[in-house]
Amino acid sequence: MFGLSLLEVVAAVFGAASVYLSARQHIASWPTALVNVLLYVVVFREARLYADMSLQFVYAALSLYGWYEWKFGGAGRTPLPVTRTPRRLWPVLAAAGIGTAALLGYLFATHTDASSPLLDSALTAASLVAQWMLTRKLLENWLIWIAADAVYVPLYLSKGLYPTAVLYAVFLGLAVKGYRDWRAEVRAG
Repeated sequence: MFGLSLLEVVAAVFGAASVYLSARQHIASWPTALVNVLLYVVVFREARLYADMSLQFVYAALSLYGWYEWKFGGAGRTPLPVTRTPRRLWPVLAAAGIGTAALLGYLFATHTDASSPLLDSALTAASLVAQWMLTRKLLENWLIWIAADAVYVPLYLSKGLYPTAVLYAVFLGLAVKGYRDWRAEVRAG
């Protein structure tokens, strides 16, 4: 168990660094995110939070995508600017989130020994939506992260994942900072 706790702490440090760098729009957020998510695959497998464990593989793919998009996703393959989420995209994001939550919730509740299948699945779906929005530098990604992190903290505390709970409390603060900073950039732009 000591090795797993140490692994959790290392994963949390990489996670905090990644979110801090994301809030500052620094491209190094993506490679640090890759290390973070790969370490958390093991942490969440041991905690039987299978939706969260599965989410880490998607995060790895989204981290590679985000790395590319932040560097070349703007006009003429320039760095991607921060923008607001287009109104027409919100129903698509909501449908994707609700559909993913329902599917994962059903699968994990009926086919695994997951300890919190419905909540874990809902948070996973919200996190996927927020992470995709982050890869596109959509301002409102931070609002979804704020809501998800506020629920993740007590979930991880209830599972005894104390370093991860602290990490998600830090994420919550960084998400507030990220939203404020990115909003100021959008307003100035």
